[in-house]
Amino acid sequence: MTTREDIVRFLNEYLHSAEIPDSSHNGLQVQGRARISKIVFGVSAGLELFKKAHAAGADMIIVHHGLLWGKEQALTGTFGQRVGFLLRHDISLLGYHLPLDKHSQIGHNALLLQALQAQEIHSFAVYHGQEIGFWGEIKPAALSAVARKLERFCGAKARLLAFGPKKIRMVGAVSGGGWSMIPDAAALGLDLFITGSLDEPAHELCRENKLNCIALGHYNSEKPGVLALMDLIGQRFAVQTQFIDIQNPI
Repeated sequence: MTTREDIVRFLNEYLHSAEIPDSSHNGLQVQGRARISKIVFGVSAGLELFKKAHAAGADMIIVHHGLLWGKEQALTGTFGQRVGFLLRHDISLLGYHLPLDKHSQIGHNALLLQALQAQEIHSFAVYHGQEIGFWGEIKPAALSAVARKLERFCGAKARLLAFGPKKIRMVGAVSGGGWSMIPDAAALGLDLFITGSLDEPAHELCRENKLNCIALGHYNSEKPGVLALMDLIGQRFAVQTQFIDIQNPI
């Protein structure tokens, strides 16, 4: 029998969540039933995911973007509805934010570089005191070819800011809302910076630094780590696992 605490203990240790300062409450956020037979994985905690997980028979849901972000919050409105649904159906919720961004084996950023077969991997891009990104060297390739490979890997349409070299060799990745790390990528002399979402300043930062940028969407750029986490849990524990994709182009 697999218990809730078996899963929580393993993930907290594997992802070193206690050692990583984060505005998110990493680990168990809502406590449900003790015995776990099926776990649903998703990118972001939300009522649509919760409803589909319940319909699929989930005892537990594991996400990258959880419900708790470092502040007290009344159990009213959207937040109250989300927590209430989980409690009514006795479903546990676990969330892992920065621990899943920065993990060197199953983190989103490491996996984005693995998808490009990057070598000589190094960490960079400090966020809340943690280096959450990775950069490395790939076999020289056309920017368009790299974009297509990443689109297939993430199941997303890429937005491209093509202000750097046409041939790509040095690549860095900070998923999600990592566009603010463009200066960090430029300081390393990278040819390409991979992220999730962009904001208005990103366009001119890339132009002025002669840097290419590929944005895959905050949501889609952070599917890889969740899928890898699901595979890991499925291999280690006698539970059913399922990824539910609540499609989000942003």
